[in-house]
Amino acid sequence: MSEVNKDLEAGARGTIDDGEYTFDDEHAVTPEKLNDDQTWKWDDDPNNPYNWPSRQKVQQTVMISAAAFTTSINVSILSPAHSQFMEEFGVGSTVAILPLSLYVLALGLGPVVGGPLSETVGRYPVYIIMMLLGTLFTMGAGFTPTFAGLCVLRFLAGFCYAPTLAIAAGTINEIFRPVKRAIPSTIFILMPFLGPGLGPVIGSFVVNRKGWRWTQWTIVFFSIATMLTIGLARETFHPVIKRRRAKELGHELPPSLPLASKIRLFATVALLRPLRMLITEPIVSLICLYVACEFATLFSFFAAIPLIFQTVYRMSLEVSGLIFLAIVVGCLLGVMTVLLCNVFFYLPQAAKFPGKQIPPEHRLYPALIGSVGLPIGLFWFAWTARAEISWASPTLALMVFAWGNLCVFVSTTMYFVDTYHGLTVASTMSANSLARYVLAAAFPLFTIQMYTKLGTGWASSLLGFIAIALLPVPWVFFKAGKKLRSLSKYETAESQG
Repeated sequence: MSEVNKDLEAGARGTIDDGEYTFDDEHAVTPEKLNDDQTWKWDDDPNNPYNWPSRQKVQQTVMISAAAFTTSINVSILSPAHSQFMEEFGVGSTVAILPLSLYVLALGLGPVVGGPLSETVGRYPVYIIMMLLGTLFTMGAGFTPTFAGLCVLRFLAGFCYAPTLAIAAGTINEIFRPVKRAIPSTIFILMPFLGPGLGPVIGSFVVNRKGWRWTQWTIVFFSIATMLTIGLARETFHPVIKRRRAKELGHELPPSLPLASKIRLFATVALLRPLRMLITEPIVSLICLYVACEFATLFSFFAAIPLIFQTVYRMSLEVSGLIFLAIVVGCLLGVMTVLLCNVFFYLPQAAKFPGKQIPPEHRLYPALIGSVGLPIGLFWFAWTARAEISWASPTLALMVFAWGNLCVFVSTTMYFVDTYHGLTVASTMSANSLARYVLAAAFPLFTIQMYTKLGTGWASSLLGFIAIALLPVPWVFFKAGKKLRSLSKYETAESQG
């Protein structure tokens, strides 16, 4: 057996097969000497995404951000069409929300297939194929004559678009080293919040002036623009690039895994491990619960905001849609908060841990701040959304909530990435995505009934009490994260500092 084969097999424990090589993470296979007469150093290879020029890294970041924005804006662009669905298809108020909820549910299920597929054929083919399929299903949703067809096509569109959100974090990790990830990670993570905030703004004007079908055709235009950016991108998955480089250099490659082994690996790693971690890992279960509840609260506003501002403040469909700009502004303020925390709190820790990974708990500063903003925004909104108080007050409250929500989400995502290693990171992100979108799909289905029966004050206060109950989560991990990491059944960041 050649030396490279020994190296490859030595790093194969708990790994996923990429087609011909078997790697466990980006550094599991870095053979210094592949044969007796030729030397290849992966760390110095220009094909290594870490060594790409800044221009190429920016193009890659633009691509994943555009894909995430297109996917997320499609979530809520249909929300202003609620009344049109009831009139055109003769369905009830709750049923009319299904095109939105089914799309969101699909965003939670799509990564189950897309994530492992990207680690077999590479990230780039998944971006191209899934974006194209999602565009076709979205176009079909705009043409369908039946409500059932609309629901099915919306679900399929979400299922195909979902992997572009799920694998983007891996793409960032593959082109930026840890100390450089804060800015691109923040820009990317902003999109799943910016899209839903802008969706109702655009959708309200499109629905009111052209009808609900044009919302789907609008998404098609966004998708075409995104595919143009994909054309400028490249493959980033390290094992696939290494395999190609080894072929170019004429090196002998180990045989690929048998089909039965691939299926077993897919079932255990892609399907079961995220669920197992969601249930058995306190770090994953508590953070996923926190993020999922607040993300679902954000999605409940797609139904609550039009109801409140059209009935209490007598706003038109278009004007009430503009209220969602408060969420956009709050998200932008959240981005500024995350970046400032990175500069003033996280990066100074590098000097204290030279040559070592900075303890993941230092990623939690934005979450500590944002956790306080969430209940403040919700209670503020709850008791000022009334006719005798200006519409500006609850609008500002939405801004505070969106600010806190983004701070918590970005911060905890980076905490996951720094805490776990290799493919375990993908499992934690899959668990996070599943919990987040499943809950977000459910909340809008009972939002209108909740606000109608409890009233704006108590319905929003109920969401505020949930935020208070979960507020201690990031504080607990900040204080006891080192101990909790040491108790994990999975490989985590070294218990240092």
